[in-house]
Amino acid sequence: MANVRIKSDKITPFGGIFSIMERFDALLSETIDSTLGLRTTRKGYSYSEIFRSLMCAYLCGGSCAEDISNHLLKHLCSHPKLRTCSSDTILRAFNELATENIRYENKFGKTYQFNSAENLNRLLISSLIKTGELKKGGSYDLDFDHQFIEAEKYDANMTYKGFKGYSPGVAVIGDMVVSVENRDGNANVRFKQEETLKRVFDRLEDAGVRVDRFRADCGSYSEGVVKEVEGRCERFYIRAQNCGSLVNDIMAVRGWKLHEINGLKTELVSVTVRRWGKAYRLVIQRQKRNDGLTDLWEGEYIHRGILTNDYRSSEFEIVECYNQRGGKERIFDEMNSGFGWSRLPKSFMAENSAFLAITALIHNFYKHIMRAEAFEQFGLNAASRVKAFVFKFVSVPAKWVRMARQHVLNIYTSNPAYASLFKKESG
Repeated sequence: MANVRIKSDKITPFGGIFSIMERFDALLSETIDSTLGLRTTRKGYSYSEIFRSLMCAYLCGGSCAEDISNHLLKHLCSHPKLRTCSSDTILRAFNELATENIRYENKFGKTYQFNSAENLNRLLISSLIKTGELKKGGSYDLDFDHQFIEAEKYDANMTYKGFKGYSPGVAVIGDMVVSVENRDGNANVRFKQEETLKRVFDRLEDAGVRVDRFRADCGSYSEGVVKEVEGRCERFYIRAQNCGSLVNDIMAVRGWKLHEINGLKTELVSVTVRRWGKAYRLVIQRQKRNDGLTDLWEGEYIHRGILTNDYRSSEFEIVECYNQRGGKERIFDEMNSGFGWSRLPKSFMAENSAFLAITALIHNFYKHIMRAEAFEQFGLNAASRVKAFVFKFVSVPAKWVRMARQHVLNIYTSNPAYASLFKKESG
């Protein structure tokens, strides 16, 4: 039997998190507190401290805010300067930052609730400018989609996917979330989407950020959305819905050109169509069916269309541009698995909307540091998942000690790369 000695030294197994805490504090604390203001309590934690505490829960391998109090607090509180709050304080902050829902009524008199979380969404953009991920005066590609989140909450409604939850509209630039607007799960994705997009564009423009190209799937194929986005960006690319008039346009088309896209042979052509009283370019893509089925209209082909105002690019360039938005699905997967979207903490939409925006900010910060710092020395890169980050960097034994009137973090590892990721031996 192995001999065992119990040691009472205050060693933490999450030594790597302290450099991330310090980086967050240096980059974002001032921006968060100046945007959201002081909390109503005279004593206690600032919003930046609360956000940083929640960040530590996820970047130490936790799955919810409660993991702070249950497992992590004694380790995080060993930092000599930066304070970490309990999960109860974090959960109270969601209530404090919640804003009233917006109520919309459709033509049949049915009411749907949206929550724009205006201040937090503005904070998302200002924090991206602070970290340098967005530049004032810069021009970027903006992608928009809806994420269906399963949640058995008090005010959640049944979605068309067969579960109760919400369907937030999420706007993304690169791999950064720039807007999260929550909405009832039973609301049609097209319903008032132009209002959501107007708020997204307004925030970006107020921050001095321009949109070059806008991309969205067929859930954005409507008159209101197209008219809103074409006046707010240089070019837009929206997947066209296979409506009857579109099928007629396809059947009359001639002059298909053969291309290879993602290893598949595809034929492309473009036509000018009139939609909602205006002419647009419709790029049509067709592929031969390989399922042995035929369709009354499409026959041996599967057709897809992209509505755009881009008349300069070739059909192939437009399809390649549109296909790039497919990578944004990875962001939703990361938010669900690594940043708590699959486990919403509160019972009502308003508080959960605040949570979605705050965790989006934490996700953005994580992606920033993965690009900005030399994590390749740990076998990590900008695309690494949070779990890999925890295993390869955060999970290292460490202990704070007092030496020569300053605090020093002893890290017990043979990897010298840790030294370069701390500003210095914290003093």
